[in-house]
Amino acid sequence: MSSNKQGDQLVPTLDQLKDASLLIDVRAPVEFAQGALPGAINLPLMDDDERARVGTCYRQKGSDAALRLGHQLVSGALRESRVAAWKEVLARHPDALIYCARGGQRSGIAQRWLAEEGLEVARLKGGFKAARRTLMSVTEQAASAPSLVIAGLTGCAKTDMIKALDSGIDLEGHARHKGSSFGRQPGQPPTQINFEHALAMDLAGRRAPHVFEDESRRIGSVEIPLPLWQGLCAAPRVLIEMPLEWRLAQIRRDYIDDLWIQYRQSYGPWLGWSLMRRQLVSALVRLKKRLGSARLERLLQLQQQAFEAHVTTDDSQAHDGWLSPLLSEYYDPMYHYQLRQSEQAPAFTGTWQEVLAFVREAVDQQRRSGDGE
Repeated sequence: MSSNKQGDQLVPTLDQLKDASLLIDVRAPVEFAQGALPGAINLPLMDDDERARVGTCYRQKGSDAALRLGHQLVSGALRESRVAAWKEVLARHPDALIYCARGGQRSGIAQRWLAEEGLEVARLKGGFKAARRTLMSVTEQAASAPSLVIAGLTGCAKTDMIKALDSGIDLEGHARHKGSSFGRQPGQPPTQINFEHALAMDLAGRRAPHVFEDESRRIGSVEIPLPLWQGLCAAPRVLIEMPLEWRLAQIRRDYIDDLWIQYRQSYGPWLGWSLMRRQLVSALVRLKKRLGSARLERLLQLQQQAFEAHVTTDDSQAHDGWLSPLLSEYYDPMYHYQLRQSEQAPAFTGTWQEVLAFVREAVDQQRRSGDGE
């Protein structure tokens, strides 16, 4: 990256966002919490209360009065502390870029204050909003590019296949959710904006055609952007078919073993076990309308027995007692129904390994065709 000069405003191209050593977001914390640019840290010019007061002044008295109030609120020792925070980061990341909402007042003020301290830093022209448009254009372009969708019954390890492909886009990973009622992960999920931005950067970093897992549009607390979702609905599908026992082992790993590791690492053994147990019970209860009261009660009893056996023997296989009927009586019939409703026949059907080989060859063939071979 070229050296920064005072007054530089860099148009937020995709390469600029990818190559920046660090992005400094000088918006207020409440704005940052709603969504930021990938890899950004928040070192605000104004805190939430200061921003609110300046905003009120702007609406009542205009921009000049609001600007004067902002300088009054952030002055003296407070100004010095905020400049010091920027200087500390820039000492470690001299090529960092700064941005605010639209690349105007706040990032410009920060840039001038730093220049007065002898530090030159570039800011993103158009700020957050312009950079977001750049990122969303990546997703829109990907929506119209060739892609493949991997389908299959619950437990067919579709996510594992996505991770095994250099063109695989892990939507569940970006959503921090495994895509089913039992897919919630410890910790806070991403905001919709942060999900979209991480997805766009992933798409930009992988060569088409991209490969996706068959998902509902909503994954946990976020939604796949509409253009991409529409593209996935029209994309050819490949179907994994694996026996129940094989899928049951995958589900046990995802819903129990991996989840237990995450909760234990996040909260410790005692609280982690309690929170994981509460989550799995709540997930089952949320299916009451579809399972019916009698079936739900039976599965809850089996789940309770599994937890007791698990804590006694430290063997998660006890959970097969409720996971197996959950697959065969709920998830499998629901997925077969969805397949029957689809007007699009799978482009290929096979075992996990057969589908992996087919997808790799299909991707390579598409790339060779695109390269003119």
